[in-house]
Amino acid sequence: MTNINNKIWSVSFIFVTVANALVFMIFEMLLPTLPLFVTELGGGASQVGLVTGVFMLSAILIRPFAGLLVTKFDKKLLLIFGILIIALSTGAYYLSNTISMLLVIRLIHGAGFGLATTYFATLAAEIVPNERRGEGIGYFGVGETVAISVGPMIGIMTLEFYDFQRLFFGGMAVLFLALIMAIFIKREPKEKKLDKQETVVVKFKLLEKRVLFPALLIFLIGIAAGGIMSFFSLYAIERGFTQVGLFFLLIAAASFIIRLLSGKLFDVYGPSIILIPGSILSIIGLIILYVAGSDIMFFIAAIFYGFGFGAIFPAIQTWCMNLVEEHEHEDAMASFFNFFDLGIGGGSFILGLIATLASYQAVYLVASIVYGVVLGIYVVYFVIKRQQQNKPINDQVDHQGIYS
Repeated sequence: MTNINNKIWSVSFIFVTVANALVFMIFEMLLPTLPLFVTELGGGASQVGLVTGVFMLSAILIRPFAGLLVTKFDKKLLLIFGILIIALSTGAYYLSNTISMLLVIRLIHGAGFGLATTYFATLAAEIVPNERRGEGIGYFGVGETVAISVGPMIGIMTLEFYDFQRLFFGGMAVLFLALIMAIFIKREPKEKKLDKQETVVVKFKLLEKRVLFPALLIFLIGIAAGGIMSFFSLYAIERGFTQVGLFFLLIAAASFIIRLLSGKLFDVYGPSIILIPGSILSIIGLIILYVAGSDIMFFIAAIFYGFGFGAIFPAIQTWCMNLVEEHEHEDAMASFFNFFDLGIGGGSFILGLIATLASYQAVYLVASIVYGVVLGIYVVYFVIKRQQQNKPINDQVDHQGIYS
């Protein structure tokens, strides 16, 4: 889209941001409640894990085809199709009367989620001005952050006051609202037409190699994030901390605040100004969490971690898009989200073993070490790039986020 006035905020940008947030909110709403539905159907712990696993597997497997699909269908239409799948799947959960049927619906839901999350991010990048992409993606991600924080709370409260029917059908209604917003998104595609040879390359591109390094970083960050998402409630019980909802709310608030600034810094200085301080802030937050013995320490840990993760996630997301051409954004986002999801899934498993062998407290020590690895790898990369390009630190950065 041609942005003559260089403005980020428009009706379309608001719609794509809010619709994306609603999709994530319902996804998060189901995370703590679907296991309860599985047990109501007679399933056990292994079935709960299977229900979670097939969703992630489906989302990961569908994303590499996102780039191919946009060569044959309109991107906005594909987004609408993805949201429709999510909405209908959410309502269909209530119709499940066996674990097998639930797994089939979960598999379909994961495919819709994988497509929608990829196209949401690429449409947002297409709507905002290229020179303010970091800032725009930072704002876009705020909706996700808020949704991730309030979604689980909405799900639990819905079951406390109502039942699974209201939970699933209510979620479907919210998703239809997101669908309506997606219909009214307007943009002018900037993609160039692919020839037949390029189309074949896209078809078999399961991984966009140019984003491999930042994707590796988001994979490691996903491992650490898995510890926060999967084990904090149990760790809080272990440490006698009862304000779990407020903890996640503080993470969301800190992420919201930092993204008002971090995106602008990325656009001017590139990823280093975000990734190095962001990793340090995250390490501090996780170490405080590891030693926390009072409510105030838990709150301080949430703020530091929220500042760090809230800045890093959209910065790496924007970096991945800047490393490829406009028509290859889907491939970049597919790799980005798949590496992050694999990190969360693998991290939850590995950190779960650590929690079993040691304690939930040890999870956050290991998570801080993982962030230390992220910091070390990036600093080495940064130094090598500087030496190769033989330019001082304060030189202007190019649109790929590296020193030119």
